[in-house]
Amino acid sequence: MSTMANARHVALVDDDEDMRRSTAQLLRLAGFGVEVFAGAGAALDAIGADWPGIVVTDVRMPHVSGVELFRTLHERDPDLPVILVTGHGDVAMAVDALKAGAWDFLTKPFDPQALVAAADRASTARALALDNRRLRAAAQDEEPSGLVGQSEPIRRLRAMIPTLANADIEVFIEGETGTGKELFARLVHRAGKRARHRFVSVACAGLPEALEDALFLPGREASIASANRGTLFLDDVDQASRRLQTRLTALLEERTLRGPGVREPLPLDLRVIATAGAGEGVAGDLIAPGLLYRLTALRFRMPPLRERREDVPALFAHLAGAAALRLRRPLPVITGAIRAHLANYEWPGNVRELAHFAERVVLDLTDAPSGVASPQPGHAPSESLPEKLDAFERETIIAAVLAEKGEIGAAIARLGVPRKTFYYKVKKHGIDLTALRRTAK
Repeated sequence: MSTMANARHVALVDDDEDMRRSTAQLLRLAGFGVEVFAGAGAALDAIGADWPGIVVTDVRMPHVSGVELFRTLHERDPDLPVILVTGHGDVAMAVDALKAGAWDFLTKPFDPQALVAAADRASTARALALDNRRLRAAAQDEEPSGLVGQSEPIRRLRAMIPTLANADIEVFIEGETGTGKELFARLVHRAGKRARHRFVSVACAGLPEALEDALFLPGREASIASANRGTLFLDDVDQASRRLQTRLTALLEERTLRGPGVREPLPLDLRVIATAGAGEGVAGDLIAPGLLYRLTALRFRMPPLRERREDVPALFAHLAGAAALRLRRPLPVITGAIRAHLANYEWPGNVRELAHFAERVVLDLTDAPSGVASPQPGHAPSESLPEKLDAFERETIIAAVLAEKGEIGAAIARLGVPRKTFYYKVKKHGIDLTALRRTAK
């Protein structure tokens, strides 16, 4: 997903070439990707259970009718929305298909905007179904990758791990809080020969002198010596005191520890990975030049989440699955409000903030995206048509307000409804506009 799963893709099935061409043009002008099929057979060959969109099909076609196409596709994937286009004589057949699970039907000649509106609603439902399917797949992945996502920066970082794992050079990682700097360091440690020994993490920011002194005593459990033959991780080294920076410089230069009363220094075999949370170029002003020089054999930056937004949905699925397992809760249902929040929020706290949001969703404490509590995890949505319509209206309103950053006038314009109707619907569906606007900003 570049944002959340993109389901604005239509398989258009019609044996009438003129109708196929004009309908495809209509849908493309409305922003859909369209793949055309001249018959049900070709469509069945192409459309599987993971089709990333919806289906619009004529009912009357030779060999295999649109209704038969729907029934076969419904067996493959009950969540795949199929819109039937019928002549007046086929309405009864289309109604039966609707009862069997078809998404909607339109009678010829149909209003072009009615088709676009039906396709919009079906695409929203399909996107939610695919997002929830991904969530469950992530939860079943017993050994998910530590660096989740398919963005170019993440692919490059994953490709670096095997190379760095057994390369005994110092690595310096810059990046905002919550971007996964320590996670990357641990993955490098685990992938190489040093995995048999300890990964020792030192939080350099504000370290008291007594604890600092203990780090440099060879016989202490908390000493740097315990990282011998393993990895020493220096977190936020740009926030280390000058005293600590001086001692670290000497450590990296000599690779030994000298304790009081010990005649011979203790030699150390260390791989050092350090991080800095300061902005690009700032770390050099905060770190002593001698230390910076020794730490930066390889220097790179972990990208913030806002620069790899396409990874947010997969990350959320991974984190929500892990949280559900840890908290012994059922997997949550991704609603339209949650989907909009994931797509539109900037995530200043990066992956750490996303992880906290996933935990709140799992615990059903997500009043932030919608202003009210989310549906109970594990509860199936109501199957009645009025309740489905109410849920769709509510989620559409929430998504519009979030998309317009809490500007109610802009949200009303986006929805294309009178102001009075908007506020009636807000009251009807119990939407807390104050909380919603606060979240959207």
